[in-house]
Amino acid sequence: MLTKNKLKLLEYYEKGLRLYREKKFEEALKEFEKCIEIQPEDGPSQLYLERCKQYIQSPPPADWDGVFVMKTK
Repeated sequence: MLTKNKLKLLEYYEKGLRLYREKKFEEALKEFEKCIEIQPEDGPSQLYLERCKQYIQSPPPADWDGVFVMKTK
């Protein structure tokens, strides 16, 4: 059984992921920040939070298919 906090985390994460795929990176970032507030060690939320920050600074091309391409190791 999921706790109330885990259900909220899942709700925020799903919304953030949807917004991310829609290229609404600033809105998605806010949802992933909410996830981190609930569970600071949540790896997937941390990952997407950083990707949102990168795409806010340097947006993907218009034909972006949602795939993240690493530029450095």
